[in-house]
Amino acid sequence: MKENFINMITSRVFVLMVVLVAISAVMINRIFELQIVHGEEYLDSFQMKIMREQTIKGSRGNIYDRNGKLLAYNELAHSVIIEDVYESGRFKNLNLNNTIYQLIDIIEGNGDAIVSDFKIVLDKNGRYVFTVEGTQLNRFLADVYGRLTIEDLEEKERTATAQEVVDYLCGWDRFRIGNYTEDDDKNTFVPGNGYTKDEVLKILTIRYDMNNNSYQKFIPTTVATDVSEETVAVVMENSMELEGVSIMEDTVRKYVDSVYFSHILGYTGKISQEELSSLQAENGEDAYDLNDTVGKLGIEKSMESELQGIKGSRVIFVNSMGKVIETTDYVEPVAGNNVYLTLDHDLQIAAYKILEEKLASILYTNIINAKEFNTGDVSSSKIKIPIYDVYFALINNNVINTEHFSQTDAGENERAVYNSYLERKAGVFESLRTELMETLTVYDQLPMEYQVYESYIAEMLYDNGIIVRERVDTEDETYIAWTKDEVISLNEYLNYCIAMNWIDVTRLKLGSQYSDSEKIYTGIVDYIFDQLEGDLEFTKKIYRFMIKNDVISGMQICRILLEQELVEVPPEELDQFERGAESAYTFMMNRIQNLDITPAQLALDPHSASMVITDVKTGDVLALVSYPGYDNNKMANGVNAEYYSQLLNDLSTPLINYATRQMTAPGSTFKMVSSTAGLMEGIITPFTTFTCTGIFDKIKPPPTCWIYPRGSHGSLNVTGGIRHSCNLFFYELGYRLGLTGDNYSSDTALKKLETYADMYGLTETSGIEIEETVPQLATDDAVRAAIGQDNNSYSTVGLVRYVTAVANSGTCYNLTLVDRITDRSGSLIRDNSAEVRNTIDMEPAYWDAIHTGMRQMIENNAYFKDMSIQVAGKTGTAEENQNRANHALFVCYAPYEEPEIAIATRIAYGYTSSYAARTTKEVLRYYFDLASEEEIITGTASQMAGSTAVTD
Repeated sequence: MKENFINMITSRVFVLMVVLVAISAVMINRIFELQIVHGEEYLDSFQMKIMREQTIKGSRGNIYDRNGKLLAYNELAHSVIIEDVYESGRFKNLNLNNTIYQLIDIIEGNGDAIVSDFKIVLDKNGRYVFTVEGTQLNRFLADVYGRLTIEDLEEKERTATAQEVVDYLCGWDRFRIGNYTEDDDKNTFVPGNGYTKDEVLKILTIRYDMNNNSYQKFIPTTVATDVSEETVAVVMENSMELEGVSIMEDTVRKYVDSVYFSHILGYTGKISQEELSSLQAENGEDAYDLNDTVGKLGIEKSMESELQGIKGSRVIFVNSMGKVIETTDYVEPVAGNNVYLTLDHDLQIAAYKILEEKLASILYTNIINAKEFNTGDVSSSKIKIPIYDVYFALINNNVINTEHFSQTDAGENERAVYNSYLERKAGVFESLRTELMETLTVYDQLPMEYQVYESYIAEMLYDNGIIVRERVDTEDETYIAWTKDEVISLNEYLNYCIAMNWIDVTRLKLGSQYSDSEKIYTGIVDYIFDQLEGDLEFTKKIYRFMIKNDVISGMQICRILLEQELVEVPPEELDQFERGAESAYTFMMNRIQNLDITPAQLALDPHSASMVITDVKTGDVLALVSYPGYDNNKMANGVNAEYYSQLLNDLSTPLINYATRQMTAPGSTFKMVSSTAGLMEGIITPFTTFTCTGIFDKIKPPPTCWIYPRGSHGSLNVTGGIRHSCNLFFYELGYRLGLTGDNYSSDTALKKLETYADMYGLTETSGIEIEETVPQLATDDAVRAAIGQDNNSYSTVGLVRYVTAVANSGTCYNLTLVDRITDRSGSLIRDNSAEVRNTIDMEPAYWDAIHTGMRQMIENNAYFKDMSIQVAGKTGTAEENQNRANHALFVCYAPYEEPEIAIATRIAYGYTSSYAARTTKEVLRYYFDLASEEEIITGTASQMAGSTAVTD
C-alpha cells in the first residue's frame, strides 16, 4: 500500500495533476478577483472608447430695428439628421436610398418639409431646371462632375441640361437612384425608374449633401429642420429601421413680420462650396465647414461676419453603441453680435400696406366691364383692364389651382370647367395636328388663338433645343419670313429648319440617326404633342381662349374661388351672388376692393411698387419697401422646395427687390439734376427764361412738351420749369449744354449731365448694405435725357439718395441700413453712420430756385391742398412699352422749411405720376401723425379720382 502510494506520488501523472490543480486554483482565484472582487471597477474602466472631435456652433446674432424691435432671431427646434453608417458593398446605395425615401415619407406625412438647397428644381411644367446661372452654375457643375475648377469642365459637362445632371447623379456610377428593368444587371438600370420626378429630386438632394459631407467624419447631414413633435416621435419609433437617422436639437432662424422685411433681411441657408471657400479665405479654415448655415441674401449675407458666432469645440468618447461616455477639452462657443438697423419697424409695415392698398385702388379704378380693350387706340396713360383679363389672371398666376379640377373632391364648377377643358383641348390638338400636317395656313392668316399656339410651339422648340439657336441664321430670308413678316406657315418654317440642319435630331425619337426629312418632321410633330400634353403654360393658353370665347364664364370663375376657399365673402353678399342678384363683375370688383384678391395675386399692371424713405440729416434709411414681399421663414434653414417653386412661377416676381433692383427711366424726377447742371455751368441763372411753344424743333425728330397739342407753357424760368414740369424748358437746357459756339454735340451735353448726376450719386449704387443694381446713365440723346428719358435707368433707392441731397442742399450720403452693432449682452461694439460721399457746393440762390420749384409743383396739385405740413416734390412719368401703362414716379421731402425725411416712390406701370404722389401723401400723413392709422390704412381699395393724363 505504502509502495503504491509512493509510486503514485512519484509518478509523472500525479505531478502533472498537482500542477494542473494548482494552476486551476490560481486561475479560479484570479477570475474571482477580476469578476467578483473588482468586476464592476474593471468593467467601468475597460470599455471600447472611440474619440470624436466635435465643433459646437455659436448662436447667430439677432437683428433689430432702430428702436429695438426684434426682426430676426433663433428658436430652439428639432432637426432630422442622417449619417452614412452603411457598409460599403453592392447594396449600399439601395439601402441608403430606401431609408431616405422612407424618411421623406415620414417627414412630409406629418406636414414638415425636407431641406432643399439643391441647384435644380421642377418648373411649372414638371421639368428639371437650374436655379442658378453663369459662374454659379458652372461652379455647381464642376462640383457635380468632380472638377477642381470651372476650367476643368469638359464641353459636354459644361453644357449639360438639368435633366442630364439629374440622370448622371442618379446613375449607376453615382447614387443609383432608380430601378432595374430586368434582373440586377447594371446595363438594365434606369435612373429615376420607380420614382416620381419630385421624389427623385428630394432623394437626390439628400444624397448630394451627404456626398459633400463624406470626407468629414462624424458630420451628419440635415434632412429637415424645425420639425413637429409628431415627426420626432415617428422617427424615434422607427429608429431601428432608419439606420443612421436621428433627431438633433438645433436652432432655426425666425423672422418677425417676414413679408414686410424679407427683401432687406434676406435669409440664411446651408453654405455652398463657393461660399465656403470665400468665407474660409476671409476668416480662416476652422471658421466654417460644409454643414454651416450662413446668410444667403440681404442683411443676413452682408453682415455675416458680425452675426455668425465663433465655434466652440469638445472631445467626446463614445462606446461601441455610439453612446457618449466621456467629454473633455470643452471650449465654449461665442454668440454672434446683434445688428440694429436704421429701419423703423412700424413705418416699414405702414408703407407696405399703403402701397398695396393704392395698387389695388389703381386696379379698381381702371378695370372695366368688357371682354377686350385695344391698347393701340389710346395712349399708355389711358389703357384700361377688361374684366375678362382679371378672370384669366386668376388661372394664369396659379391663384386658382387647375390641377384640383380633376380631383375626386373637386366642386361642381371645377368639374364642369374641367370637362369643358378636356373637350376643348382635344379640339385644339386635333386642329393643330391638321394644321401642321395638312392645312399649312400662313401665320398671319391664322385666327389669333392659333397664332398664339403656334408661336408658343416655336419658342418651345427653341427652348428645348430641338431648334438649335446657335445654328439659326437670323439674316436668312425664310427665318425673317416666319419671325417678322409672318408670311409662311409653321410647317414650312420647320421643314426649312430641317433642310438647313438647324434641328438637333438626337433629341427626337426617330429610331435611326439617319432619317429622311419627312420622318424628321413627323418626329418633330410627335415631339410637340408629347410636350404639350403636360405643359401647364400651354394649358393656360387654352383656358385663356375658353374664357375669352365664353366657354368658361365669369360666374364659374367666381364660384371656383368659393369652391377652393380662396376668398371669404360676407353672408349678405354671398346670398345675393347665389341668387343671381350680383354679377360676376361686381363680385370680382368687391374682392379687389376688399383685398380678398391682392394686386400681387392678379399680377396685372400695376402689381408691383417700391418706396424708400431716408432721414435727410443723417443718410439713414428709415424704410425700404418692395411690394410684393415673400415669407423668408420658408426660405431660411433650408429652402422649402414647394414654396420656392411657387415664388419662381409667380408672375408678380416677389423675389425681386423692386426698391433696389428694378431700373426704369426717372422721367421728370431727373429735372433737378438738369437744373443743377444749367445753373452751375452758367447756361442759365434763376431768372433766365425759355419759351415753351409745345414743340422743340432744334433736333429731329422734334420732341414735344407733355401739354402739347392742348397748349403751351409760355415763358418760364427754372423755378417755373420745375413747377410746371415743362419739357420744352429742359429740352432747351439740354441742348444748350451741348453747344460750343453754334455747334451742338449731344455727347458734350451728356458728359455734363453725367458730371452733375454723379454729384447726386446717380452714377453708382447708393451705399446700402444689400444687393443693388448699378444705374445706367443716358448715352444717346442729351435733349431727351435732360427730362429723364433716353436710356437713363435708376433704382428707387438711387433716386432717394439724389432727392436726399436736394433736400439738405448738397450733402450726398452713401446711405446706410445699419445703425449699430452690439454684443450679446448689449454692449456697443460699433456705432454706424452713413458716410458723406460728397457735397455739392452751389449758391444758395440756386438751391432756392430748385426748392421753390418743387414746392410750387406740390401747390399746383389739388390732392396736396389739405396737408397741414408743407411738402416739396417732383413727379415723373416714364414710358417703357406703348402697350402697357406708364411707370409712375414721385420724389419729395418734408417739411419744406426744415426737411426731415425724403421719399422716392415708384409704381411700375402705374399709369400716372399723380398716383405715385397720392400714394406718398398717405405715407407722409402716417409719418407726421396727421391722421389715425385706421383712417390711413383702411384695408380696402377706392376709386382714384382725377385724370390719368401725363402732366410731366
